[in-house]
Amino acid sequence: MNYQHILVIDDDLEDIEIFSEAVNSFKENITITASTDASVALEDLKKATQLPDIIFLDLQMPRLTGKDFLQKIKEDDRLQNIPIIVLSGQSDLIIKDTYQKIGASNFICKPNSYKELIQILHEILYS
Repeated sequence: MNYQHILVIDDDLEDIEIFSEAVNSFKENITITASTDASVALEDLKKATQLPDIIFLDLQMPRLTGKDFLQKIKEDDRLQNIPIIVLSGQSDLIIKDTYQKIGASNFICKPNSYKELIQILHEILYS
């Protein structure tokens, strides 16, 4: 596993908590940083001395949308190579294709169950 530091950006604190529990269930030494505001997360990344290994990004965010965040990350030479996994409540293939063209490494529909979340995270983090 190459991912020691994960950044999750989601305006729903409950989703962040469930995500963190799922990652921690792997019993790995993974640091999870969370932000409920994409614009704050972007500014923090620009100032960070240590960047996350991967970012999980919710699309439906106030102030700076997930799409805008992704575009701004991909324009920044220092940040553009961080893999970004887009999380969405929608499973539309057109939306998925759009975000992957912008630069998302992967696009996943938010799962309906904790067990499914663990399976998806395991596939992403261990493949």
